[in-house]
Amino acid sequence: MRHSTLSLFGCLFALVSLGCAPEGTRIEAGFGQEHETIVPFLGQGRFEDQALFVGERFPNVLVGTDGTVVAVWGGIARGNEGSVRVRRSEDGGATWGPEIVVASPGFHGGGAVVDERTGDILVFVEDGHPPAPLSVFRSKDQGRTWMRQDTTVRPDENGRVPSMHMNERGITLRRGAHAGRLLRPSRSYGEGNGREYWSTHYTNAMYSDDGGLTWSTSRPFPAMGTGEAAVVELSDGRIYYNSRRHLSTDGLDPRRRHIAWSDDGGMTWGDLSVSAELPDGEQDRDYGLMAGLVRLPVKDRDILVFSNIDSNQGRSRGTVWVSFDGGRTWPLKRLVYEGGFAYSSLAVGVPGTASEGWIYLFFEQPDSGKVTGRMMRFNLAWLLGERRLEDFLR
Repeated sequence: MRHSTLSLFGCLFALVSLGCAPEGTRIEAGFGQEHETIVPFLGQGRFEDQALFVGERFPNVLVGTDGTVVAVWGGIARGNEGSVRVRRSEDGGATWGPEIVVASPGFHGGGAVVDERTGDILVFVEDGHPPAPLSVFRSKDQGRTWMRQDTTVRPDENGRVPSMHMNERGITLRRGAHAGRLLRPSRSYGEGNGREYWSTHYTNAMYSDDGGLTWSTSRPFPAMGTGEAAVVELSDGRIYYNSRRHLSTDGLDPRRRHIAWSDDGGMTWGDLSVSAELPDGEQDRDYGLMAGLVRLPVKDRDILVFSNIDSNQGRSRGTVWVSFDGGRTWPLKRLVYEGGFAYSSLAVGVPGTASEGWIYLFFEQPDSGKVTGRMMRFNLAWLLGERRLEDFLR
C-alpha cells in the first residue's frame, strides 16, 4: 500500500459546477437521484428467488449506477483457500451472467461499494481470515473486469489498521459537506479473533474523499465486543449505524442490534442504543449474525429495510423488517425463507433502469452440506402483503 496525496473529491464539486472537471474524471449524471414518490416500489407484489453460488460464503450485493446488479461472494471461514467472485445481471436480476473471478486466492472483506460519482465499484479482499493483509480491486465497467489498485488505509485513534471482514456493503454519501464521500463499515479484532479476545473487539468505519484510493478510519463504535455492521445515510444527512454484538461488556443486551449515529459524515459515532425490535441472530445464545440494511431512494422519506433471522434456536427463518421513520421503529416484518439462513446483504434498484423498484436480498443458505448463495428480489408491495401502506406512513 502507498500513501496518496490525491484529494480529487475535495475540489470536484466546484469544478463540476464551473464545467471544468479534470480531464478523465467521469461524473455520473444520476448521482444521488431519488424517486419523487414511493410508487415505483408498489403496484402488484413481486417476489423471485434463485441460487447464484454453491460453496464458500460471504455475500454483498450492489447495484451499479447503470442498474447492473452485482453479487459478490467468496472465501472460506477456516481451512481451504477460497476465491472472491462476482456474478452480474443487466436485466434487473432476472438472469445472471457467469462467475467472474476478482481474486484467487482471496477472502471477501465485505463493504463492497459503488462510487456513485464515477460509477466505479470497489471490492475488498483479504489474504485470509483477518487480521490479514488487504487488497482493493476496482472495476470501471460495472463489474466485468477487475484490477488491483494501490491503496492507503490509515489507522484509527488506537493505532489499529481496521479489518474489513465481514460487513454490509458501503455507500456513497449524497448530502451536505461530505457529499461524494465513500463510507463502509469496518472493525478491529483487538488482540485476536479467539473468544478470549472478544472484549477487545470493536466496529468502526472507513471513509474516503478521493474515490477510494486513501481511507481514513473513524473513531470506534461506542460499545466493545461488536463486529459486522451496516450503515445508511438518511435524508437529513445523518448516518445510521447498525451493528452486530457478540459479547456484552456493559450489561446491554447482546441479542439485539446495537445502534449509533454520526452527524459528521461517519467520522465519529454517538447516541448508543439497543434496538427493542431487531434481533441479532438466534435468541438462545450471545453470538449475533451479520445483517443486511438499505434505504429506499425516495425523496424526503427514510424507509429502511433490514434483514436477519427471527429464530429462537439456530440460524433459520430469514426475515425482513421495514422502518418508515429512519430506524426509530420497525412496525413491518415478513418471513422470506423458513430454512437455514445466515449472513445477508441488501441493495435497492436505481431509478430509470431495469432494477427500478426492486429490493435485492443476497444471503447464505446453509441447508445442504455446502452453503448456497441465494438471491431474492421483491418489492415493498410484496413485503406489505395484505397490509396498507397508509397504516405505516406518517
